[in-house]
Amino acid sequence: MKHFLLISIFGLVAAVAYAQGDPVVMTVNGVPVTRSEFEYSYNKNNNEGVIDRKTVAEYAELYANYKLKVQAALDEQMDTLSSFKQEFAIYRDQQVRPTLVSDAEVLAEAKKAYDRAKEAIGPRGLIQPAHIFFRLSTKATPQEQERVKQRADSVYNVLRNGADFAELAKKVSENPRTAERGGLMGWMQPNQAYPEFEDVAYSLQPGEYSRPFLAPDGYHIVLMKARKQLEPFEELKDQIVRSFEQQGIREAIAQQKLKDQVAANNSLTEDQLMEKRADSLAAVDPEMKYLIQEYHDGLLLYEISNREVWDRAAKDEIGQRAWFDVHKKDYAWSEPRYKGIAYHVKDKADVKAVKNCVKRLPFEQWAEALRTTFNPDSIIRIRVEKGLFKQGDNPTIDRMVFKVANADAKVNPDYPIDAVYGKKLKKYPEDYTDVRAQVIADYQEMLEQEWIASLRRRYPVKINQDVLKTVNQH
Repeated sequence: MKHFLLISIFGLVAAVAYAQGDPVVMTVNGVPVTRSEFEYSYNKNNNEGVIDRKTVAEYAELYANYKLKVQAALDEQMDTLSSFKQEFAIYRDQQVRPTLVSDAEVLAEAKKAYDRAKEAIGPRGLIQPAHIFFRLSTKATPQEQERVKQRADSVYNVLRNGADFAELAKKVSENPRTAERGGLMGWMQPNQAYPEFEDVAYSLQPGEYSRPFLAPDGYHIVLMKARKQLEPFEELKDQIVRSFEQQGIREAIAQQKLKDQVAANNSLTEDQLMEKRADSLAAVDPEMKYLIQEYHDGLLLYEISNREVWDRAAKDEIGQRAWFDVHKKDYAWSEPRYKGIAYHVKDKADVKAVKNCVKRLPFEQWAEALRTTFNPDSIIRIRVEKGLFKQGDNPTIDRMVFKVANADAKVNPDYPIDAVYGKKLKKYPEDYTDVRAQVIADYQEMLEQEWIASLRRRYPVKINQDVLKTVNQH
């Protein structure tokens, strides 16, 4: 009875959707997929940049399979797992939180910041000084202080005799950051520098420079480049807003709003408020609705696909071996491979010692055996390259196995003796581990197809061909 009731409800939803101009393009286990939902996914995944574009009919089958997997995950109640809920909430909030804040609210915060800055600047305004700096330690002796003062006085006298301030700053100023700009500093407002510096700087008019004076960090000679009052807000608002946006002002406003709403609604948590906001947006904005649904279903798809296919295939070594044994001919090579090692030693006796070390061991254990036997600490006794090599992969193997006459024969003077050990495989891999990545990929594909077939038997799928023909055509 419950199942019949669900089907009836879904039928009613489908009828309403059709009546409103959004007909149902398919049902998966009785759950309708509207044309707008299908078009959203199809157009997003089949744009001009996609290499393997699908026809509407091809994509319909893929989308049905996608919905089948999601349905299986829902039946497994994967959407009730706390890990799923947490991850989904993070993404949902990333989409929803910016909608809590309007441009007007950001602009209002920018105006508040402007008003605070204007008050802090006050009638003294903004200045842009340049300086020549002579560093002096706070622990300097009277003799050291006198020596630095004399140097500053000397440079001041050169300025008075007509020297260019910027060129002198580049040569003698001990502030590297400003020296490279001819001593030029950024725009300053009151209370941004030492009082001793500001008192002198604010006393100067553009074009005037000071005598040397002492501040806590050393001696300065200051040239006033420009002065101004803070520009009107209308001139600066775009710049302030851009800066605020980069600093995450919308997130800060949104967070404060949520805190205020939680305080005003003691019965609701922040997560519940975000869920309500997401639902209200989805009711009026199809793009937002399908975007959130896409992530919700995508998370479920990942979890159940990982369990049923990806992780299962990657860990099932018995299944990998069985698959390889049946399909070995599918992994034939067009050119031979060498399964083994190329190694380089200092002592000729180690050539045989390396072979004796690994000859009775499985190939996958060679690297660890060689490391612990010959290179157990910081002293490197041998150099080894291990793998499945084709011609061109390794110069030593090219020369000693594939007999390439012009193979690069560079010799490491610290390890002058070259050797190889392994076996030449002419056409086929020796073991599934030789082509494990490809075997796993093929094994996953087989599991995927078997899983889809079982889902098709388990859940009914009905595609409305008449509606499908109208996709992007209405």
